[in-house]
Amino acid sequence: MNDRGHSPPCILVVEDDEAIRQGLVDALTFEGFAVLQAATAPRGLQAALGSSCALVLLDLMLPGGDGFEVLKEVRRTRPELPVIILTARGREADRVQGLRLGADDYVVKPFSLRELLARVEAVLRRTRVATPGVGPTELAIPGGHVDLSRREIRFDDGARVELSERETALLTYLASNADRAIGRDEILQNVWRLNPSRFQTRTIDMHVARLREKLRDVLEDPRIILTVRGTGYMFGAGPAQA
Repeated sequence: MNDRGHSPPCILVVEDDEAIRQGLVDALTFEGFAVLQAATAPRGLQAALGSSCALVLLDLMLPGGDGFEVLKEVRRTRPELPVIILTARGREADRVQGLRLGADDYVVKPFSLRELLARVEAVLRRTRVATPGVGPTELAIPGGHVDLSRREIRFDDGARVELSERETALLTYLASNADRAIGRDEILQNVWRLNPSRFQTRTIDMHVARLREKLRDVLEDPRIILTVRGTGYMFGAGPAQA
């Protein structure tokens, strides 16, 4: 069993086959995860959007709806939530569709529990800093501080500025990796949950520009989000505060 401290990541299993679902729940529980489960598309979507789960294992053929529709709504509402598809639909077209809709991995039944657990661990490692409750909750910046849990910038002059969910995830990722320059492809993959080979990274620059404006980070001489020529960006405001 892995040692995950007092707050293990919670995994949601959405699977209509009771035997498979219970086997997954037992295996994940044994590995130290907290586990939620659902047997239908509506209940799975409700749990994905209403719980604090850190990852979803999603079947495609579900009572009450199609797993792809669940994935679409999860991506629209909680774009940072990782999803691994578990399905008997192994055709290339289905795999491509799942990945294009934003699935983090696609596993075809029957599968090895050992391999699946390894894939779960790998996805959680890639997405950990963007998961709610993981990483810094407050950041010191010149003239104020950022409360990431409230998605709010509070300046010493009393002004407050609200951050979007995406801006918060981006700032969290940069601050959690403050000791190194981070490339745009890495940000696109770990914050946007998109394959950088299929999407342009210009959106990263646009979000950084908006973040700098909200942070009062002067464009001509930024001190909080630094541009690293030829690489990407680096958080430079100071150490993250626990």
